[in-house]
Amino acid sequence: MDLSKIIAISGYPGLFKVIAQAHNGIIVESLIDKKRMQAFSTFKISALEDISIFTTGDDVPLKEVFDKILKSEKGQTAVNAKASNDELKNYLKKVLPDYDEDRVHVSDIKKLITWYNLLEQNDLLKTTEAETQTEATDKPKEEKPKLNKTAKSGSKPKADAASTKAGAANTKGARKTVTVRKTGA
Repeated sequence: MDLSKIIAISGYPGLFKVIAQAHNGIIVESLIDKKRMQAFSTFKISALEDISIFTTGDDVPLKEVFDKILKSEKGQTAVNAKASNDELKNYLKKVLPDYDEDRVHVSDIKKLITWYNLLEQNDLLKTTEAETQTEATDKPKEEKPKLNKTAKSGSKPKADAASTKAGAANTKGARKTVTVRKTGA
């Protein structure tokens, strides 16, 4: 599950998927009705991957809470966000037993469940087996520079014909610029 491109915009219902970068904002697509709009830089925008839930210990990222709901619901939609306050609190207590009841309000739980159901309807919560395998083995491999063993020590390495042609093609049509610096004298 990749929440890096999913955002919430204050004052607009639902969630949005980031489509492109614009001159003075971003182009987003609503997950509710698939309409696109420009979110200007003056809008209050929150990325879902940056949001976390208060607990009695460390805060839990929203991605982990969504994973727990997904496992408890077996990939189905969660409880209705319009359920009674006690039902919503009990539901979150079942999914995240150590959530901070003083700092997590019922409105936050409603928003959490609404967002989960919206992401589930758009199949954005499903993680494929390939993604989980790549996350487990996602260690960058360092490449060692290849040394020319035939070159004598202290001599310059010779450029091969392919790199010489590529270098000539890149400089073709380019102008060499010279800058003049005044020293103030």
